[in-house]
Amino acid sequence: MHIKKGDIVKVITGKYKGKEGKVLKVFPLAQRVIIEGVNMVKRHTRPSQQNPQGGIVEKEAAVHVSNVMLVVNGKPTRIGSRILKDGSRVRYAKKTGETVAEGK
Repeated sequence: MHIKKGDIVKVITGKYKGKEGKVLKVFPLAQRVIIEGVNMVKRHTRPSQQNPQGGIVEKEAAVHVSNVMLVVNGKPTRIGSRILKDGSRVRYAKKTGETVAEGK
């Protein structure tokens, strides 16, 4: 996955096109991400300990990872990966060539 938890991403297609948000959760096997404030859905919940009232709750739903781009220095960019001389792998922005800090 080229997107990690904590990254700031921009939605490039669909109903929420152009919106930016922080990645809250990543599902690598399903290739989906949950982004803060994007793809809001209403869920009917029954009363529980955390929510004794129950009712309709609005929350974020998952978006396919191909529909988002990582934002680096305010601009969306594609991401590549490099293997450094010490053997570690880092992500880099293909637009600028600079390395991307984890979770940013």
